[in-house]
Amino acid sequence: MDITPRDRVLMAINHEVPDRPPIVLGTSNATGIKMATYQKLKVLLGIDAPDDYLYDWPELGTAAIDEETMLRLHSDVRGVLDLEPATVLGRNRGREPHSDYVDSWGSGAREIKPGDWFPMVHPLASATTVEEIEAHEWPDMTDPTRIAHVAEQAKQLADDGQYAIMATPWLLFPLERAFAMQGMDTFLMNMVIYPDFAEALLWKLQEMCKALMGPFLAALGPNVDIIKIGDDLGTQESLLMSPDMYRQVLKPIHADWVDFIKARTDAKLFFHTDGDVFPLIDDFVDMGIDILNPIQTSAGKMSNIEELASRYGSKIVFCGAIDTQRILPHGTPDEVRAEVRRVIDILGPTGGYMVSSVHTIMNDVPAENVLALVDAVEEYGREAARR
Repeated sequence: MDITPRDRVLMAINHEVPDRPPIVLGTSNATGIKMATYQKLKVLLGIDAPDDYLYDWPELGTAAIDEETMLRLHSDVRGVLDLEPATVLGRNRGREPHSDYVDSWGSGAREIKPGDWFPMVHPLASATTVEEIEAHEWPDMTDPTRIAHVAEQAKQLADDGQYAIMATPWLLFPLERAFAMQGMDTFLMNMVIYPDFAEALLWKLQEMCKALMGPFLAALGPNVDIIKIGDDLGTQESLLMSPDMYRQVLKPIHADWVDFIKARTDAKLFFHTDGDVFPLIDDFVDMGIDILNPIQTSAGKMSNIEELASRYGSKIVFCGAIDTQRILPHGTPDEVRAEVRRVIDILGPTGGYMVSSVHTIMNDVPAENVLALVDAVEEYGREAARR
């Protein structure tokens, strides 16, 4: 008997082997497709759909993928997102062309060349004291226009019953939000030079994140299967900070965040963190993280997916692992299919694996390679599951 896409996801996140590994594409910025590649996909598929953006945020550059394309991509998950307040959306739509995009936090992006935006607006860039944190004008996280659509959208998806529901409030991640407020290099330096300030800022951001996450979860009610959170902790070869610093400073915040969410929902917790985070996987398991993403196979020990599977395959679900640095942008469709088969053979046999690209599918990825990825899962994934 055929199972639904939601059934497929629920089996995988409970470490069972479904009829094929679930595909997670188009549900958040971490599992999304940039606009240029989305446009190429629509041309290749002959699909006429508008060029809408995730979070109604063109400067982010990630497409809000139409349903016809989602069906062709065999994506088993649908997303529910928050929005910036209506006043902020309106202000940014009406601003001068090419001027800075500024969000409700006062952070934002600058156009560094036509159509390319980079996070360069940091409202607390020079702050180093707790008094400056207290004096800052923080956003109203309870503005009802942030989540006015959430309850109805989640209920419609739940009533349909076909797809797993992944909910992703934008950047409710304390470390990444600290980077947005100060700049990454500045905040990482402040963690060493002004540790009391850095910790105070992280806990303040945690408080702000909770002020939105609580109502967001209440609006979702039971109509959600996965909650996505995260913080980018790794680089290509190592961590952004030592394991000891992570455990001393950030792990208590992440653990508190996990506890806060799990006290309010039965949904599984999906944690996104780029780079080589192998030294912290035991910490993620210890905190109660259910799903780890994106499994950056081009980064350090995360490339050793055989060891990931043997050490952690029964403890945490893996989502991702399809390389976006070499295979997807530069490989042939046959090479993409071969990589998908390789990863499924290693991560898929005992369940607990969901297929996705390593972070967003960027603008340099050929549309043919995106289809090669999903078609290989649909074809080879079913064959592998029958063994």
